[in-house]
Amino acid sequence: MGRGKIEIKRIENANSRQVTFSKRRAGLLKKAHELSVLCDAEVAVIVFSKSGKLFEFSSSGMKKTLSRYGNYQSSSDSKAEEDDCKEVDLLKDEISQLQKKHLQLQGKGLNILSFKELQNLEQQLYHALISVRERKERLLAIQLEESRLKEQRAELENETLRRQVQELRSFLPSFTHYVPSYIKCFAIDPKNAVLNHGCFDDSNCSLQKTNSDTTLQLGLPGEAHDRRKKEGDRESPSSDSVTTNTTGGTADRISLA
Repeated sequence: MGRGKIEIKRIENANSRQVTFSKRRAGLLKKAHELSVLCDAEVAVIVFSKSGKLFEFSSSGMKKTLSRYGNYQSSSDSKAEEDDCKEVDLLKDEISQLQKKHLQLQGKGLNILSFKELQNLEQQLYHALISVRERKERLLAIQLEESRLKEQRAELENETLRRQVQELRSFLPSFTHYVPSYIKCFAIDPKNAVLNHGCFDDSNCSLQKTNSDTTLQLGLPGEAHDRRKKEGDRESPSSDSVTTNTTGGTADRISLA
């Protein structure tokens, strides 16, 4: 059975760490040598220990390998810069072309276009206009549908409220007796007036006749004048008879004298 896989992390024990460094450094240099021999590759390995001690291996000489690495790095950097410059130029050209097309769609810079290019631009604008109209119609249809749904919800809510009101009215008692809109009132002398029972009902309310002078009857001005005139006609005979009787009695007393 092979060894178990260990966790790759820093070894806390200094002695164990130094032993592991020595073993793995030797194994690394051995693998580098085998790789250079087996694959005919140029290999260079540089290792610095914790204390700063240098360990290295090179299949073709360390300086030669480092010089080659430096040349390759500089050439790679210059090539990367050239590639970046080319990409920047391409992006600039693309931006300029897009700006020209944008101006042409706005109706500007059309002098440089040929008849065929103008036809193509016209077709593009026509298709774009159709797409815009279709989108606008879809939005209008959606808004109309939303409005219709809102109206339906409002109608349902109103219907629910009406049903609730009807249910509440069904629980309340019904009033069937008649409530008069007004009540006839007369200001009279409380000493000489007698009210019958149920005087607040218009059909049962009556006021007894009285000879009191303090009685005040409410009504229209014409009715009050007629009423006073009739009462005066009734009282006039009694006053004449009293005057006649008085005159007759006086005459009898004079004749006796």
